[in-house]
Amino acid sequence: QLQASGGGLVQAGGSLRLSCTASGRTISSYGLGWFRQAPGKERELVAVISGNGGSTYYADSVKGRFTISRDNAKNTVYLQMNSLKPEDTAVHYCAASGKIYSRLSNEYRYWGQGTLVTVSS
Repeated sequence: QLQASGGGLVQAGGSLRLSCTASGRTISSYGLGWFRQAPGKERELVAVISGNGGSTYYADSVKGRFTISRDNAKNTVYLQMNSLKPEDTAVHYCAASGKIYSRLSNEYRYWGQGTLVTVSS
């Protein structure tokens, strides 16, 4: 089970840090990712990180503003979001892949419940 937290309302230019903690299984060998879905839009990949944290990938829309990281000792993945924009408003989901690293949403087996990020202009 994945539990995401840290969402909320923030003004444009502000920052938030999302956390996602796994329970019931260790996720140290799993690729982890953050995805988001805005109202009326399809779910999109935001960032992914490999099992050992050595490889990361970011969507162009968040590159340079967001940072994904993980703490395998705490079974937790983070998404630091800086310089937030109104277009970042969405429900953000964490997910764990069955592979050590993946950019494909259909390779993610386990999904958290989502946390809402709202950025006001």
